[in-house]
Amino acid sequence: ARKQVVLPQVLNLNTVLVELDHMLRRLITEDITLIMKLAPDLGQSNVDHGHIEQVITNLVVNARDAMPDGGQLIIETTNTILEHTLSGPAGDYVLLAVSDTGSGMSEAVQARIFEPFFTTKEIGRGTGLGLAICYGIVQQAGGQVWVTSTIGKGSTFTIALPRVNDPAHIRREQAEQDIIPRGTETILLVEDDPSVRQLVNAMLQDLGYTVLVAGNGAEASRTIAEAPETQIDVLITDVVMPQMGGKALAEQLGRTDPQIKVLFISGYATDLIIQKWRLANGMHFLAKPFTRADIARKVREVLRAEPHRSTGARHPDGREISTEQ
Repeated sequence: ARKQVVLPQVLNLNTVLVELDHMLRRLITEDITLIMKLAPDLGQSNVDHGHIEQVITNLVVNARDAMPDGGQLIIETTNTILEHTLSGPAGDYVLLAVSDTGSGMSEAVQARIFEPFFTTKEIGRGTGLGLAICYGIVQQAGGQVWVTSTIGKGSTFTIALPRVNDPAHIRREQAEQDIIPRGTETILLVEDDPSVRQLVNAMLQDLGYTVLVAGNGAEASRTIAEAPETQIDVLITDVVMPQMGGKALAEQLGRTDPQIKVLFISGYATDLIIQKWRLANGMHFLAKPFTRADIARKVREVLRAEPHRSTGARHPDGREISTEQ
């Protein structure tokens, strides 16, 4: 009824999920564990960016409400071939599955779950339109959505969107691949968010790098201690992490290896990172979310730079910013 304008675009659902990650974690309660399992080779889909964000958010909110005492929420992406579909043609699809360990639904409820105004929530807590809107958005994108559920064991909502096989798009992707720089150096990736760590690790390995991964600074220190013979060329680290932050880790590694190059990544605004955490010593910065091409070019820029020679941090555009007061 709102007559929303639909602007489909070719996009990767992994990128959408990484962009939404912080917001989704704020939507759920502290006793719910959110796990993302993102296929590194996920295909592209042609869907409205804002609409698919709305679908994901609605499914996460419903999963949260189904787990009032806490539980586990898993968001997974994968490629698949559907030979038998509910309403669309067989072929190559991208799957997005949102699973919870909540109360589950009876078969009678499952049969009506996508009907407008149907809700199992108490009055005032739901309109019964959320899943109906999700259903309409997915159908409009040429996809399908279904639910499987067991009382007391939880539910899984699965969305299937057609994979993009447009030759023009494939040519654009290939052209981009041709200009993305690659490398063979060794990178230590330190990121406390599992979904971001998994995705960036996959990006870097696909670019040819050897990657060591850690969830925080303390874990990174143990990783280095366990492999003293390994020469690390670049440290890529989140700035804000539990136990040991990225800046402290960079300073610690710099004392033992003055030649190590450092690239900070963060979802916080660039100026806030520079002012609050006082990045200095020529360390480079890349704001999340970033694409595979972004990090590929930034890593080569960092590798070409002289280590620890500057007196300020750098914006993503390369401008040096003094941190002296």
